Amino acid sequence: MRLLSVLLSLQKHGRRTARELAEELEVSVRTIYRDVEALGAAGVPVYSERGPAGGYRLLDGYRTRLTGMTPEEAEALFLVGMPGPAAQLGLGSVLTAAELKLHAALPTTTGRIRERFHLDAAAWFQAADDTPWLGAVADAVWRGVRLTLGYRRWKVPREVTRTVDPLGIVLKAGRWYLVATAEGTLRTYRVANILSVEPLAEECARPEDFDLAGYWDAHTEWFESRQYQGEARVRLSPRAVDLLPGMLGTTVARAAAATAGPPDGDGWVEATIPVESIRMAVSDLLRLGVDLEILGPPDLLVAYSTMVRDLALRYLSHPPVNLPSQS
Repeated sequence: MRLLSVLLSLQKHGRRTARELAEELEVSVRTIYRDVEALGAAGVPVYSERGPAGGYRLLDGYRTRLTGMTPEEAEALFLVGMPGPAAQLGLGSVLTAAELKLHAALPTTTGRIRERFHLDAAAWFQAADDTPWLGAVADAVWRGVRLTLGYRRWKVPREVTRTVDPLGIVLKAGRWYLVATAEGTLRTYRVANILSVEPLAEECARPEDFDLAGYWDAHTEWFESRQYQGEARVRLSPRAVDLLPGMLGTTVARAAAATAGPPDGDGWVEATIPVESIRMAVSDLLRLGVDLEILGPPDLLVAYSTMVRDLALRYLSHPPVNLPSQS
């Protein structure tokens, strides 16, 4: 395998010194000398150049095609490559080896893709979860063995122990989730809340018709619908309509678009949007400031008016502040 890595590195970079190869493969320089000799004995046309710009090279025009991939297939693989998540799963070295093979087999394609596309799976303004047990969970998923989990949940008792059949793992906006069955029921566990993992010497029971992607789509839809417990009737300025997807999410934005009436003379529209609760609605809708007016229901209007009044009283009690003019 190491000889193959030396060959692919030379094919990718054109010229490599023994020290560069040794550092890349985490072996000694003397080992690289022996590997290059072995490649030459096997018929690979590798030769050395002396001097400050010297090193090992392959004979011009020599290439080994180690895969049958087309350029389009290689492009697709690079578009789905996720070095950060792969490293979290313990697959960083595997991904590096795969990329090296792609670079060697299709050098003109893969470099261009990497320069133009980059996938950042984490959500804005959020650090990735701390997931010390992710590797152990992923290993159990790969091997298809049951797990006993120590888990911290939101309700009392907070810390529980569960024996589960792990079916798959999902990365959603920088957060990892384990999909598993527990006592015959499909459940979702946030990996960051796992306190301990004990693999068992038992095969996990995997439903024959289980579709991870399909389950996750349905679970996401159910979770989002469960979050919204009520509705609010609002007036929105054109600016508020533009800000809705980023500030309150696409579900709220779609609902506003579906229920919006005709714009008035200033471009404002009336719409009905879903809200989680009165308290959360007040907090969320305040973000839109003067670009939103609440029309109902009455309990939301009272709670919102009370919050605005309290804020006004707090800041009106301060001495006037000379703010810089806005250009």
